Amino acid sequence: MAKSSVQFQKGMSLEEFQKNHGTEEQCWQSLFDLRWPKGFVCPRCGWHNGCAIRTRGVYQCNRCHHQTSVTAGTIFHATKLPLRVWFLGIYLMTQTKNGISVLELSRHLGISFNAGWRMKHKLMQVMLERDNGKRIQGDILLDDSYLGGERSGGKRGRGAPGKTPFVIAVEMKKDQPVRIKLNRVARFSLIELERWSRHHLAPGSKVTSDGLDCFTMVTRAGCEHRQVITGSGKKAAKHPVFQALNTVLGNLKNSFRGTYHSFHPKHAPRYLAEFQYRFNRRFDLGAMIPRLVYVGARTTPRPERVLTLAEYSW
Repeated sequence: MAKSSVQFQKGMSLEEFQKNHGTEEQCWQSLFDLRWPKGFVCPRCGWHNGCAIRTRGVYQCNRCHHQTSVTAGTIFHATKLPLRVWFLGIYLMTQTKNGISVLELSRHLGISFNAGWRMKHKLMQVMLERDNGKRIQGDILLDDSYLGGERSGGKRGRGAPGKTPFVIAVEMKKDQPVRIKLNRVARFSLIELERWSRHHLAPGSKVTSDGLDCFTMVTRAGCEHRQVITGSGKKAAKHPVFQALNTVLGNLKNSFRGTYHSFHPKHAPRYLAEFQYRFNRRFDLGAMIPRLVYVGARTTPRPERVLTLAEYSW
């Protein structure tokens, strides 16, 4: 059997990463180039000319005299960690197949658990916001799923307590999954799925789902809809129409089970977004690092109080 060119791609080795981003100066220059590819731009007035004040590590606009640093106003805003630590964290989060837990991330970086938590959740928030406005299109497989295990003696299936419902949608091309959408929903209701469909599905798409009634609402988003009655249990999971979707779903749950074990349901959108972000960019692993830095430089600051309280879904 031939090896998958995607699965067995070279990616970026740790040695190569250290060669390009091993020092603070290299990381600073990379962030500068990705934030201002055509040279410094004043964030206050938009002027394209400024001077560096080396002693303070800031730039001053030659027109309005506003001073800013390369990290100010970005996801790296007010960080006390060196940029080389941030870049190594980005490397570990994007190049590992099944993700990396906060505890393992903090151990690799030599920082506290709390600092590792802030870094990981800020970067996951960047991933979530980056893909939030991107719709999938064409031939789409759609299904419902849940995060959280069964509780002994409790209700099973839909409506069981302690479970977090989410939608999984897979964009297919030539019988292969190309992009996915993973979004937590409040419940599988007609109103909720209509809102989700309008936000995440491109009009004209051809959507295939099981017999769950709320999935008919994709037609409200201008999509064609085909229902395939699969039954329930293991028989439904093995249905050939949804083989690609169930493979992605199985990989997702195995990844979560092996890497994270558990996390608070309110943070589920970020963990789903992290898996989604890596999956959708899996065709070029090495490019994921500068792409995430580029987006992080264009994401406004997310302090810890926002990360701990936010109930962001999609």
